[in-house]
Amino acid sequence: MIKPNFRHEINGKQLAICIAQDYKTGQVLMVAYIDEEAFNKTIETHKAHYYSTSRNKIWFKGEESGHVQNVKEILIDCDEDAILLKVEQNGGACHTGHYSCFYKQVSSDASEITEIDDTLFNPDEVYTH
Repeated sequence: MIKPNFRHEINGKQLAICIAQDYKTGQVLMVAYIDEEAFNKTIETHKAHYYSTSRNKIWFKGEESGHVQNVKEILIDCDEDAILLKVEQNGGACHTGHYSCFYKQVSSDASEITEIDDTLFNPDEVYTH
């Protein structure tokens, strides 16, 4: 099995950058980190697993919300230190309740930010912490 270049170190953990993209539309849903164990679990289950740098543990996307990412395709960049997961997103990808984490648009002069998408769910009703 191939092993990506987990060269980004955070809290003593070797990680790679991981981008989740809607496999049908190409919309970027989120950016996270992934370690070797999460990468292997993603390969084995065809469901996205990441490494949470804030909780210092493997995180199965959707473990609390039920908004699982079914992995359709995995790509790796030229340096093999960034992974692109093309996924079928069930529900919202963002913990704020949005479909994508990229729902804030910066104005051309960078003077303001506008939310360009509505929420799909209320995070206070989904997450227990």
